[in-house]
Amino acid sequence: MALDQTTDALLQNIAAQGGPALHEMPVDTCRDVFLQLVQSLGGEVIPIHDSSDRTIPGPDGDIPVRVYTPRDVGGEKLPVLVVYHGGGWVIGDLETHDNQCRYLSNEADMIVVAVDYRLAPEHKFPAGVNDCINATEWVIANAETLGGDPSKVAVTGDSAGGNMAAVVAQQLKGKIRFQLLVYPATDFSETVYPSREEFGGGEYFLSMEDMAWFGGLLVNEPSELLGETASVMARKDLSGLAPALTITAGYDPLRDEGKAYADRLREAGVSSEYKCFDGTIHGFTLFPGALEAGKEGLSLMVRSLKAAVA
Repeated sequence: MALDQTTDALLQNIAAQGGPALHEMPVDTCRDVFLQLVQSLGGEVIPIHDSSDRTIPGPDGDIPVRVYTPRDVGGEKLPVLVVYHGGGWVIGDLETHDNQCRYLSNEADMIVVAVDYRLAPEHKFPAGVNDCINATEWVIANAETLGGDPSKVAVTGDSAGGNMAAVVAQQLKGKIRFQLLVYPATDFSETVYPSREEFGGGEYFLSMEDMAWFGGLLVNEPSELLGETASVMARKDLSGLAPALTITAGYDPLRDEGKAYADRLREAGVSSEYKCFDGTIHGFTLFPGALEAGKEGLSLMVRSLKAAVA
């Protein structure tokens, strides 16, 4: 399938600007550029009933989170969605994903807790994923204090965040109601996935050089990422995990490994749905102000969440 019209226009615009690739920038510059990109393509800031920053205790120190509440819940207990932002474990933060969290909270009628996990290279693997696991355990234990229902806790994330959502669902098996994995990285082994070669050259926003750069900042030795707290495909037994929806993009180098993980979940007896938005690129759900696929992807995310926690 060809690129859809709005994705093609965005890529042409990015190419015309001629800026450096992600892996060609200093880390701090890359973080700033990513935030500016998301804010320029993410649409108008969405009003929400309440958004508050706080810290929660973790074994390695306090973990910052942002809690979104869509309405005055009174004595009602809403479902809870824990969000792990994308950005290659190196870039991205609460601000890059703020508008998306507002949207998901409002439209799915859920308490949303966004986790500001530690980033590389300042904090090497597994610091960030440990923060995500520990923060989610805290949310489950304290959901009622947030106005949430501890039996209805879902997890989601995009790209690196999708990877960590899958890890959390594995590590907290039996405690997670639903996992929504958005173009996740699932496999750091040398398994051949054709989409990496076909779409990883840099023409489609995310390149394999970017991925290698992120990985080099994340760990000192690539072998550190072969265990199941990074490569979720490495886990032999996937039975009994939470139902899942995996979303990918047709022109994304991570497309095939996302589908492979969705297939493995299904083969293990997990309720596993898969949807590929064929005509668009990695990151599309962050760009609803520019991409029709971004709007459609967010709508699907909301529908799946509402059905999962009904």
